[in-house]
Amino acid sequence: MPTFLAALEHLDPIAILHAGGYVGLALLVFAESGLLFGIFLPGDSLLFVAGLLAASGTFSIVPLTIIVIVAAIAGDSVGYWFGAKTGDMLAAREDSRFFKQEYLKRTELFYQAYGGRAVLLARFVPVVRTLAPILAGAGSMEYGTFLSYNILGGALWGAGMITSGYFLGSIIPNSESYILPFSLFIIAISFLPVFVNLLHKKK
Repeated sequence: MPTFLAALEHLDPIAILHAGGYVGLALLVFAESGLLFGIFLPGDSLLFVAGLLAASGTFSIVPLTIIVIVAAIAGDSVGYWFGAKTGDMLAAREDSRFFKQEYLKRTELFYQAYGGRAVLLARFVPVVRTLAPILAGAGSMEYGTFLSYNILGGALWGAGMITSGYFLGSIIPNSESYILPFSLFIIAISFLPVFVNLLHKKK
């Protein structure tokens, strides 16, 4: 456990995966998918690196993929439950520097307009991935609709990131030597929708 926490503190994906194994990865995916403190965890790059390590035999690709998908779906469901339970409290809270009632109104309108697509697309955007299920619960999105897109998004994100890493790890010799540039590339791609959205709003 100390080794795992030390690796987590430095956000070293290889050290995190070697120290935490399947259980550690599942816990991190669960936290990033629906717990507020998981918002800064390296979800995309961690799954990609897990796929690279699976190609070298550190992990078995099938159980790895299943564990990640289940953890992602469960994390989003807990995030939705948290949002649903605190929604009334947030609705009764007065405006402050960090909170405004307008945020809740915008959230409800957003999910009414985009529905499941918002839950699905949020999987591939850091930070938004963590907040989306909480806001869906607080915005009174119907759970049946949320769950169906939660399952689809969790499967596409989990399997997609891991198999991408596994594919590159299978065709590139000594792929572990290139984990840093691979990770930076994945992070850049993940944040691209955020930058595009900000640019669009600025225009």
